[in-house]
Amino acid sequence: MSCISVGSYSAPVIEFLEEWGLESLEENAHSTTPCTKVFVNGVWMGVHRDPANLVKTIKKLRRKDDISPEVSVVRDIREKELRIYTDAGRVCRPLFIVENQQLLLQKKHIMWLNGGYNDEGDEYKWE
Repeated sequence: MSCISVGSYSAPVIEFLEEWGLESLEENAHSTTPCTKVFVNGVWMGVHRDPANLVKTIKKLRRKDDISPEVSVVRDIREKELRIYTDAGRVCRPLFIVENQQLLLQKKHIMWLNGGYNDEGDEYKWE
C-alpha cells in the first residue's frame, strides 16, 4: 500500500500559500506577534499567523485533488513550524481519515474497490 513519491511542482503550493496569508520574511522582520514559520521542501518561505486553518485547508485541497496527493504537510507546534514537502523519494502511505470520531472509509468502499465499480455501475478506484 505504500509508495515512493515521484515529486510534483512546488510552484502551485507556493502560490496557494501566498494567496492564503503567507507573509514574506522582509515584511515580518521586526514583528513581535507570534507566527509560525513555513517551509517548502526545506526552504523558509515566510510566516503565517493562522497555521491550524492553513493545514486544514491544505488537507481539504489535497483530498479534493486540487493539489497533488503526494504533498506532505507537517505541523510542529512546539517549534512553531509548518513543513510542506513536494519532492521525490519520500515514502508515502495511505492514511485513514476520521471526522467527528467516525472513520470515513466504510465497508461498501472496500467492496467497491475490490469489484472496481460502485452501486451505480461507475468505475471506482483509489485515484
